[in-house]
Amino acid sequence: MDEQQVDGLVSGWPGVSADLKWGDDLAYSVAGKMFAVYCYKGSNAGQVSFKVGAERFLELTDRHGIIPAPYMARAHWVSVLPSSGMPREELEALLRESYAQVRAKLPKKVQRELGEG
Repeated sequence: MDEQQVDGLVSGWPGVSADLKWGDDLAYSVAGKMFAVYCYKGSNAGQVSFKVGAERFLELTDRHGIIPAPYMARAHWVSVLPSSGMPREELEALLRESYAQVRAKLPKKVQRELGEG
């Protein structure tokens, strides 16, 4: 999945904003809380990182081309390398789940203000 595809998918979700971080990465947040990162240049170009549930972390990182996300693995983040061969539909579902997990931890008032998502 390329930068435009990731952006087209997540940018329409309620409360999502994108911010350039660390020089090479486009970080996606909901109400200021990061849920996904797309590396668009540099040695990790094409890599997508996001939060997964603790129950899925080991399962996913046992697969080819999916590694614990540097600096974020302790919070159950994974990085999907371009070589992983992950089907687009699966990646979309995992990004949606990451968004839902982060959104669910926001204060109830903020969740209501975001509306349906």
